[in-house]
Amino acid sequence: MEPALPGRAGQPPYSLVAHPSPYLVICLTAAGVVLSAAGLGLCLFAARRGWSFRPRVLLLAGVIATAAFALMPPVGSADHLNYAAYGRMVATGHDPYATTARDLPGDPVARAVQDWAATPTVYGPIATAQQAFASKIGGTSARLTVFVMSLTNALAFLATGLLLYRSARGDAGRELRAVLLWTANPLLLFELVGGAHNDVLAIVFAVAGLAVFARRPRPGLGRCLLVGALIGAGAAVKVNVAIAGGGPLLVLLGAWWRAPGERRSIAARVVALCVPAAAVAGLAYLLAGPHSLDQLNRASKSVSLATPWHLLAGSTGGLLVTVSRGTVQTGSVLLTLLLVVLLLRALPRPYADGNETFRITAALALAWLFAAPYALPWYDGLGWAMVALLAWSAFDWLLLARTSVLALAYLPARDPRLAGLPHRLDWLITVVRAQITPWALTLTLVALMVMAARWSPRAQAPGCSPRAPAGSPR
Repeated sequence: MEPALPGRAGQPPYSLVAHPSPYLVICLTAAGVVLSAAGLGLCLFAARRGWSFRPRVLLLAGVIATAAFALMPPVGSADHLNYAAYGRMVATGHDPYATTARDLPGDPVARAVQDWAATPTVYGPIATAQQAFASKIGGTSARLTVFVMSLTNALAFLATGLLLYRSARGDAGRELRAVLLWTANPLLLFELVGGAHNDVLAIVFAVAGLAVFARRPRPGLGRCLLVGALIGAGAAVKVNVAIAGGGPLLVLLGAWWRAPGERRSIAARVVALCVPAAAVAGLAYLLAGPHSLDQLNRASKSVSLATPWHLLAGSTGGLLVTVSRGTVQTGSVLLTLLLVVLLLRALPRPYADGNETFRITAALALAWLFAAPYALPWYDGLGWAMVALLAWSAFDWLLLARTSVLALAYLPARDPRLAGLPHRLDWLITVVRAQITPWALTLTLVALMVMAARWSPRAQAPGCSPRAPAGSPR
């Protein structure tokens, strides 16, 4: 669960050194995931029935947990070692989009890479800049480099939580939900902060943009320019976060359709939103060099073991039938569009402010997560951030089930040989990840489609409690 971090003695991150049985480690981690899911589920169950708790106390607990995870070595995957190597490549004058860790055999940081030693970076230029910044501080120490990245990712996680909390201010029920689903969410603390994944760096830009846009019902040109720049920055970390821009865009297009007399001013705001988003993301990738999209193009054709699409495709074929990767990509796009239509109808309506930015963006994010051919548990952070400001609904349970299943499927999210996983535990990959999880996520996908087609919640009244509104799915 915890790959080695080469570096000088005394450097952060810190932990007690022990050599427990792999069986014990996997069991303890699995138990932690199950208890986290159960605890969060019980809180969701209680909150929908009127339970309340001081949001600030819960926020403080999340801050303390985040700090604890940031000070400890990352666990779950070896992705942070890849990040450190990519930053080291920039610091030593190499192009991480055309260079692999194996191309730097004598470098102590590149030598620490395990799972993706022959793969250039797939991350955006701003993520690469963060990694280069960490490498400048860490130097030849993979340990210190990883700590700097963990610290910046933890700060991004807390900033996201504060933005969501501030966006929910004025209603104790909304504040509780925002804190519970993000800052104090144990699954996200484990996957995003404990795993030191840079997804949270992309999410904080997206949430900041949406919070700025949703602050007023009719944002002006200046506000739209800022929102576009923030969304573009998020896409320059991980390109999939560009879907967050669909929320503000659809809100403006809806206003354009409903108000014929204001179409010129609304069109100007659409341009003010789209141009800086494309400019920031485009300029970032342009400055990163001609190979900045190469690995991304290759990765976009991948099908992971733990998705419903593994029933139809994979590196060794599908579990049921085998179709081409092109067919899977086309099917994924069509399924995403169908889910967007269904979720726009069914997701809970906004509270008193009437701004549907987060609801529309949540529909786009959930559709992408449930329909994508490639999925990892930390990808779900985008979905949790988007639903945190919506009213309570049964869709929370589906997202909880999905994240929990993925978290259990990727114990550990590493090459089992490099992780030293005993052969007796190969069934974690060959059975749980490759066979049980695709079926489990297929069930959550079917449930999502049925629920979304069946229910259309009514708008919640101003100042209502977190209890579910009448007529909403339970």
